[in-house]
Amino acid sequence: MPIKGNGTLELHSCLLAGQLSASTPRRAEPEAYDLVVFAMSEPQYGAPGVRELLDRVAKAKLPCLSIMNMPPPAYLRRVADMHVEALRSCYTDPTVWQHFDPACVTLCSPDPQALRAPGEALNVVQVTLATNFKAARFESDTHTTVLRALAADIEAATYEGQALPVKLKVHESLFVPLAKWAMLLTGNYRCVTARDIRSIRDAVHANLAESRAIYEWVCELCMSLGALAADLVPFEKYAAAAAQLTGPSSAARALVAGATHIERVDRIVQGIGAQMGLRNASVDETVALIDARLAANRKAAA
Repeated sequence: MPIKGNGTLELHSCLLAGQLSASTPRRAEPEAYDLVVFAMSEPQYGAPGVRELLDRVAKAKLPCLSIMNMPPPAYLRRVADMHVEALRSCYTDPTVWQHFDPACVTLCSPDPQALRAPGEALNVVQVTLATNFKAARFESDTHTTVLRALAADIEAATYEGQALPVKLKVHESLFVPLAKWAMLLTGNYRCVTARDIRSIRDAVHANLAESRAIYEWVCELCMSLGALAADLVPFEKYAAAAAQLTGPSSAARALVAGATHIERVDRIVQGIGAQMGLRNASVDETVALIDARLAANRKAAA
């Protein structure tokens, strides 16, 4: 197993078992597959060609696993009795999701932190926090069986005779993937400050009491929707993991680079909280900061 001097593991996909194929969105044939995975950032699904493919996937009623941070609207309809239409403005283009059947969509908490390493080729991805992807089951047992088979195959996969460090775990609870919300609101989005950006570690550990308060508020929001404490991650465990994250979040880096759209889980959480009569001043401040950064980027790009 090739290990670099800094203790990281290098995996070369071309040496792994299985087959890979690629095509343009217009040539893709979704009906030929058992499972579709949404693995891009939410703003990218409105791109020409991609939006048409997404519509074909929806109309084919294929089981879809989202590993976006942003929950597809169809998944929110599965989670709780909330006014999903009132959250449309949180999405870059909500119309691309309009034909999805909630029964065919599930969500995964993408806890591993994956990013493109500076100076590396576009096909090189660095995972800085090798933990598990935690997916909720589908409504259908048939679709869930496909998901469990994938999880079992990943569990059994080896590289140079050793198990892979990142697994896929399938859960019965719809609320397990929402555990990521508290992490995003406490760490990732708070990398954005009024003056600059900072690492996830600094966003969390600069003021642990404030971070804990935000984290626990988001957890309480999830439990108000129906989550159990066991579905979520304790703050202490998250804070320990965040101490390893010495770079800014991808959202913060995108804003500094001039992005005019990013995933807005911060606004989703704020909006759901408002529907339930729950507000948090720190969350409101974070949303306002990101709104201002995006507005400035859009003005500069105009």
